[in-house]
Amino acid sequence: MTLMHKFLGAAATVALTAGAALADPAIIFDLGGKFDKSFNEAAYGGANRWAEETGGKFQEFELQNEAQREQALRRLAEAGSNPIVMTGFAFGSTLEQVAPDYPDTKFAIVDMVVDAPNVSSVVFTEHEGSYLVGVMAAMASKSGIVGFVGGMDIPLIRRFACGYVQGVKAQNPDATVIQNMTGTTPAAWNDQVKGAELTKAQQSQGADVVYHAAGGTGIGVLQAATDLGILGIGVDSNQNHMHPGSVLTSMTKRVDNAVYEAFSAGMEMEAGIKVMNLAAGGVGYAMDEHNAALVSDDMKAAVEAAAAGIIAGDIMVHDYMSDDSCPVE
Repeated sequence: MTLMHKFLGAAATVALTAGAALADPAIIFDLGGKFDKSFNEAAYGGANRWAEETGGKFQEFELQNEAQREQALRRLAEAGSNPIVMTGFAFGSTLEQVAPDYPDTKFAIVDMVVDAPNVSSVVFTEHEGSYLVGVMAAMASKSGIVGFVGGMDIPLIRRFACGYVQGVKAQNPDATVIQNMTGTTPAAWNDQVKGAELTKAQQSQGADVVYHAAGGTGIGVLQAATDLGILGIGVDSNQNHMHPGSVLTSMTKRVDNAVYEAFSAGMEMEAGIKVMNLAAGGVGYAMDEHNAALVSDDMKAAVEAAAAGIIAGDIMVHDYMSDDSCPVE
């Protein structure tokens, strides 16, 4: 149990009063936990890097249910934590209510825009990174059929899927992309069994490469892909090491940098929207010793050419969040 879990227990008032003068930064992890090996864990990595480099301390809290969002935010703010970083779009409506009540506290939210004078909204161009791994998936596939497993069925995850489909189709217009979402509630982020089942179903339809954007559920996707002898593609964190030789690549989303930069800015953090796109290194694809044998020189050249085209504006990747359609499906 972390310190902040204790804070939110029966001794909350005493503990928070005692810590009020610390003004440590804080991070609240979304459902799935900080060791989900994906989104939350990337965020934790950024907080931990800041602590190791500065010698500073930070408060943390792992949500166990939806009801804790507002409780955690308010109690951290009252305890003097500054800034407070939230990982995940689902904090948006809560932060809109809470931020005005603590005008001297700086908040940062990842994956959602909240218009307030004390809020920094960090968004990523996941469709651009997904396009790149789509190109690689199309080249690695022997069947011409690839898969996508999303977590909660929301526009943000549809953005991943649409970018992926575009990348696949750009490389192989005749390819088939099978898509499944895990569910429609936050439980979809942490259902490894369902992730494995969907991967098996896609493999039975001919898919030999499966990309997930499903948080902790993706652990089941990558395990099933390995067990089935097909390739998986990780997301958010570099997940290549989880199954060396079976994870083709990972679409990296540098949530760690977003958290690190927020903590580093401290109370000087600027409000407004910060876009972490491909050009800024906010998204990309992972290459290391764990997938080097899977990625040919031709594949790397194709992906690098696609990245250069996106950055130059020659390749326009459709953003599902701005127009809820996917033109290549």
